[in-house]
Amino acid sequence: MQQTLIAPAAELPDWAHRSINLADPRLGAAGLACSDDFFAPLARMLDPQPAQFIPGKYDDNGKWMDGWETRRKRTTGHDWAIVRLGRRGRIAGFDVDTSHFTGNYAPAAMIEATVCDSDDVAALQAASWTELLPATSLGGNRHHLLPACQDGEWTHLRLHIYPDGGVARLRVYGQPVGSCTSGELYDLAALENGGRAVAWNDAHYGVPANLLLPGRGINMGDGWETRRRREPGNDWCLIALGHPGTLARIEVDTAHFKGNFPDRCSLQAAWVEGGTDQSLVTQSMFWPLLLPEQPLAMDSIHVFEGLAALGPVTHVRFNIHPDGGVSRLRLWGRAL
Repeated sequence: MQQTLIAPAAELPDWAHRSINLADPRLGAAGLACSDDFFAPLARMLDPQPAQFIPGKYDDNGKWMDGWETRRKRTTGHDWAIVRLGRRGRIAGFDVDTSHFTGNYAPAAMIEATVCDSDDVAALQAASWTELLPATSLGGNRHHLLPACQDGEWTHLRLHIYPDGGVARLRVYGQPVGSCTSGELYDLAALENGGRAVAWNDAHYGVPANLLLPGRGINMGDGWETRRRREPGNDWCLIALGHPGTLARIEVDTAHFKGNFPDRCSLQAAWVEGGTDQSLVTQSMFWPLLLPEQPLAMDSIHVFEGLAALGPVTHVRFNIHPDGGVSRLRLWGRAL
């Protein structure tokens, strides 16, 4: 039986921790074109799962690699790829991840961005591009957390690698823009609207950011699940809304969680100004109740209305009692 090695997650700086991955295909991101992908297709570079390595696994073109990998260049020039972001957004920085690429990683990379209404490759190649990451040396089998050097709003990226080689994953950390109109009803916690998971007490089986993904979860691994609690108390996570607003309806989806769904849930909320993500953990214990404890059922969508009249809020604390797994959380409200 072949052993699979999974790359460890990156230790994110503050600018990345406060962002979402705009290059996530679950938000609509896609690799549109590249100069070459002989050894490994471009689409793998955007896979939201950590890169893996399977010793002894080969395909028709050689060693199977989990990422984008070009052939060895025997001419002048370099390789490139064009990526459509999942949402138009402002970019804080990048993770150019070469996990498991050792003798075949790209030695250097540069990233440009543009705004284009079309995915037509010819139109994109003819567009005006702005450098967001100057040519930067890369190492093998590691994460490279690199801040963007220009501000702006962008729809597409062009990644250049010099001269050839492989990139396991490209993460594009930023915030969607222009997605919510004042007074309209939105899922204010959705990733595509800029919502993000800020802090949590446990994420043994699944990360809280999964709660904010589009659609319903595809399995138990596509949600937030905590370990079995063996002490008093309950588990929780903090969500920063993409836009401040007044919440009107909550949906808690326990899809695929049957013997391990939480017994109950409750939510607290507040308008927060200043501080840090970590300072919110203590503050959140004293936020007013938006929704008192409500019973949950297995593999179901629960809809809660008649919420407490707290006015506009920026953050929510989602409590599950005592522990368990939830697939999705929708926080519907009117944006300010």
